[in-house]
Amino acid sequence: MAKKLKRWQSWLLFGGSMVAVFLLGLLVSSLLSRRAEEANLFNNRKNMFQEQIVAQNEKFKEDFPREYETWLQTEDTTFTSEFNSSNNVDVLAQRPELVILWAGYAFSWEYNTPRGHHHALEDMRGILRTGAPGVTEGKEPQPGTCWTCKGPDVPRLMNEKGIAEFYKVPWSTWGPEVMNSIGCSDCHDARTMDLKPARPALYEAWERRGMDVNKASHQEMRSLVCAQCHTEYYFAGDGKYLTFPQDKGLTVENIEEYFDSIGFTDYTHALSRTPILKAQHPGYEISKMGIHGQRGVSCADCHMPYVSDGGVKYTDHHIMSPLAHIDRSCQTCHRESEETLRQNVYERQQKCNEIRNQVERELATAHLEAKFAWDKGATEPEMNPVLDLLRKSQWRWDFAVASHGAAFHAPQEVTRILANSLSQAQEARRIIAKVLAKHGFTDEVPLPDFSTKEKAWQVIGVDGRQKQADKKTFLDTIVPKWVEEAKKNNRFIEI
Repeated sequence: MAKKLKRWQSWLLFGGSMVAVFLLGLLVSSLLSRRAEEANLFNNRKNMFQEQIVAQNEKFKEDFPREYETWLQTEDTTFTSEFNSSNNVDVLAQRPELVILWAGYAFSWEYNTPRGHHHALEDMRGILRTGAPGVTEGKEPQPGTCWTCKGPDVPRLMNEKGIAEFYKVPWSTWGPEVMNSIGCSDCHDARTMDLKPARPALYEAWERRGMDVNKASHQEMRSLVCAQCHTEYYFAGDGKYLTFPQDKGLTVENIEEYFDSIGFTDYTHALSRTPILKAQHPGYEISKMGIHGQRGVSCADCHMPYVSDGGVKYTDHHIMSPLAHIDRSCQTCHRESEETLRQNVYERQQKCNEIRNQVERELATAHLEAKFAWDKGATEPEMNPVLDLLRKSQWRWDFAVASHGAAFHAPQEVTRILANSLSQAQEARRIIAKVLAKHGFTDEVPLPDFSTKEKAWQVIGVDGRQKQADKKTFLDTIVPKWVEEAKKNNRFIEI
């Protein structure tokens, strides 16, 4: 027989129940209020667009002020961490070995760390690789494809002119047209504000693998809008058609197999004569190989964490390192202190960086030794095994370091890739030594001084001062004309 509750116990139970019901009611009311406010924000939009792509980002400001104001903050370049920052840092000055590694390719002229999306167009116009000097010299080296990820004017132009036509014309053709930096319509359908990647190369790559981007979940879309640009790619054929080499998979070996199957090479190394594969920035691929990607964490979860403002929960569009706001990114799941989490990241980066430094020195030396062997009379049959190893080694090194944040996204995979790269570079040097011995040279190969960017330029025959002068001429004469033409055609809103 159940024991009867005492009078005070009954009242205590009753009172506790009332408090619980009251608190639950407050919670439900808060949730309903938040949903209502979010619904009203969308339903009461003052600017309902009829087109999927609206290139002028300022047109979204009135209806989405929180997102717009945080998007403006991508102009900020003050963040720094142990290995990265939001500043424009000259990587070739930091790592002159890269000049040697990229000899014969425009990356050896200028390569800087990425800044926020606000600066995408400014940095595109101001980098020597896109052909800034070539425009003034009348021998432009790059196609329109190079603009692809630099702003919502690109999908607008693709809709107006055709995808293939956009890619194949000279880079400067779209100079007066691409005026709005990476923004709203790059990731959202302007009609509904649903997440929708605007670049066709992503849809085409998925289709070739039997997949449909349009059927991806909302959580997957929070990564795919990033994956349309932060991914490995190449320019296919004479039309320089942007293509993602994902047909065989996303790993470094899968993509290498794809490139080998079509006989693709980005450039021939000016010193060693190696047919080089140049990795771009396979951020999406690398992230899928790490623990966060494997657990379904999206890019936006960490780089664009949610913010609550009154009754509204919105996504922070100040896209930057999670280390800048550990409380809203890492600590959403992890309960350790900010300092502990920060040091966890640094430890992984330090370990990857240690082997990276070894690889870059070993690879640069191997390219120089290969040139020395050619100069001593080495034959193609003798050097082919060397070239194969250097191609594999440099592809792996580049794949591991070109991806933004790779040492954090997948430190184990990056360490594996770099270890293989180091082994292949060392094996290439061993074979070079044997080839040289056949040709009567058994001493240590004399290496030129490439301890600074300027000295490395001398080694590969690049006149850095002249290229910088050509760039200044381009920025002072051509770019202002582009801006004036764009103003006449109302291509952007001055703020």
